[in-house]
Amino acid sequence: MIITKGFENGLQAFHDALSAPGARDAIELTIVLALVTAVVNVLFGTLIAYVLVRYEFRGRDALSTIVDIPFAIPTLVTGVTLRALYGPASPIGSWLEGHGIHVIFAQAGILLALLFVTLPLVVRTVQPVLLEIDETEEEAARVLGATRWMTFRKVVLPKLRAGIAAGGLLAFARAIGEFGAIVIVSGNIIGKTLTAPVLIFQFASQFRTDEAAAVATLLFGLSFVLVLVTERLLGVRRKRGVP
Repeated sequence: MIITKGFENGLQAFHDALSAPGARDAIELTIVLALVTAVVNVLFGTLIAYVLVRYEFRGRDALSTIVDIPFAIPTLVTGVTLRALYGPASPIGSWLEGHGIHVIFAQAGILLALLFVTLPLVVRTVQPVLLEIDETEEEAARVLGATRWMTFRKVVLPKLRAGIAAGGLLAFARAIGEFGAIVIVSGNIIGKTLTAPVLIFQFASQFRTDEAAAVATLLFGLSFVLVLVTERLLGVRRKRGVP
C-alpha cells in the first residue's frame, strides 16, 4: 500500500518530496548517521557481548539488564531523558555548551539517541554466536603463546563475522527508521538536524500523503534489503550447524 500510494503517479510524488526544503539533506543525514551508529555499536556491542560471555564478575547480570533497557522503554521516553540530561538547562548540558559542545538540537544528540536504541541489537546478535564458540580453542592459542588480542583476532573474530555483520545491519536498519527519540532531541532544523522519519511525519501532518509514502518507500526498501541480507548471513550460520 505504501509503494502504491507513493508511486501511483510515477516518480512525481518522489520528485516533489525531494524538492521540499531540506528533504535531500534529511535523507543524507539519516543514512550517514545510521552508518556511523552501526559502526560504533558494532565495536562496542561486540566488546560488551564478549565481556558478558567470557568474564565472570560482580554486576554482570545488572550489566546484561542495562543492555536490554532500550528494548523496554518507549523511544519518546528515551528522547525526553536525553533532553533532560543534556539539555542547555541541565548541569551536564550547560557545562558541555560552555565548552562548545552542543548535544540537544544538534547532530550529536541524534547520534547519541541512535546509539542508545540500537546497541542491544548488536549485543544480542553477537552474544549467541560467542556462546557457541568452544573456549578450549582460545585456551589452546594462549598456551601456544598468543596474546589475548591475537587470540581474539585469529580465533574468535573469524567465527563472529557473520554475527557482527548481522548485528551491524540490524542496527543500521533500525537507525534509519528511528522517530520517537529523534523528534525530541533534534529540534528538526531544516538542513541541519531534520531526519527522514521526521520529514515523513511532517509531510503526513501537512496531508501530503503521496510524498510521505514516497520517502517512506525509500526507507522501507533500504530496511527490507538489509533484513534480507541479515537473514542470509544468519541462514548461512544455521546451515553450518550453528543455532
